[in-house]
Amino acid sequence: MSVTRLHTVLLFSSFAGIMVCSVFLWSQVFVSKYIMSTDIQSIKNQVAACQDKLLALQHEVGKVLVGQGMMLSRLLVGLLTHGHVLLEGVPGLAKTTAIKSLAEALSTKFQRLQFTPDLLPADLIGTMIYLPSTGSFTTRKGPIFANFVLADEINRAPSKVQSALLEAMQERQVTIGETTYPLDGLFLVMATQNPIEQEGTYPLPEAQVDRFMLKVKVMYPSREDERLVLDNALAGQTPSIEPVLDADEIANMQRICESIYIDSSIREYILNIIRATRFPATMGLRQLVPMIEFGASPRGAICLGKGARAIAFLAGRGYVTPHDVKEIAHDILRHRIILTYEAEAEQMTTEDIVTRVLDTVPVP
Repeated sequence: MSVTRLHTVLLFSSFAGIMVCSVFLWSQVFVSKYIMSTDIQSIKNQVAACQDKLLALQHEVGKVLVGQGMMLSRLLVGLLTHGHVLLEGVPGLAKTTAIKSLAEALSTKFQRLQFTPDLLPADLIGTMIYLPSTGSFTTRKGPIFANFVLADEINRAPSKVQSALLEAMQERQVTIGETTYPLDGLFLVMATQNPIEQEGTYPLPEAQVDRFMLKVKVMYPSREDERLVLDNALAGQTPSIEPVLDADEIANMQRICESIYIDSSIREYILNIIRATRFPATMGLRQLVPMIEFGASPRGAICLGKGARAIAFLAGRGYVTPHDVKEIAHDILRHRIILTYEAEAEQMTTEDIVTRVLDTVPVP
């Protein structure tokens, strides 16, 4: 065989090899995209199958809770993600009513705790009781052993009582004496606090606040909604709420929510937002450097991803968009950023910090 012919054969073989490799790689990409799209469609179908139940739940709660759609939405986000919720607002904005109405629409165990300055940790988690007849101790479990716990005006109890919630909220267990008792798989703390009245209140420790996935600021209702509230109150209407979801159905929704697709670019977007609260200069926010003492913790990144999934679930989608991240970001991050004295002197709030971060970090 001549040298020229040999070169031709080798060149053709190399070209054929490259073509085979290219076809293989493109086929792998095609198969991966096909499988991904099929998985997302499957997730979307599962999410769609839950929408009727969600609408029924919102309808039942709406019998009592007029307006305040954002507050109800955030409570549902907490429900779908096993996330604890802190509602902050002036008295009379239906914070307690919203939580009680949601609990009534669910076939689960509900406990309300009115936090007061004389409350003790044992009143919350339980204690050991001595039985003279047998000369032994028995455990009396506290009201925290429920599916939904309403901690009403949580900042009215001293820090030792607030700290009694830490183990339950993070590890979903309670230690009484030398024994640790697991809580139910469905366990959610929903707390309220008044931001304007300081007499007889105790600020929540940072470790306690960080355990709450969401801190929701409850605002005044619109004029139309307030008129409807007024009309219903003057008419003496007290509609009853019927349970529409049980614990198994809630657990199924939570599993579906956990499977909602988050693209790697969305995950990087979440990390960029969190990093911008810690090292703002690296994200083009040098003016915020003297304003932030501490940024959001890694728990903030986890909660932001979970919260975005829940927003996508409520919208009936099987995947997360950047808009989902933006929609929930303020409620996830407003209590996870600690400002400097300089920021307070300039009347800068964590709301302003989060807004600037969202406006600056590039959207994928």
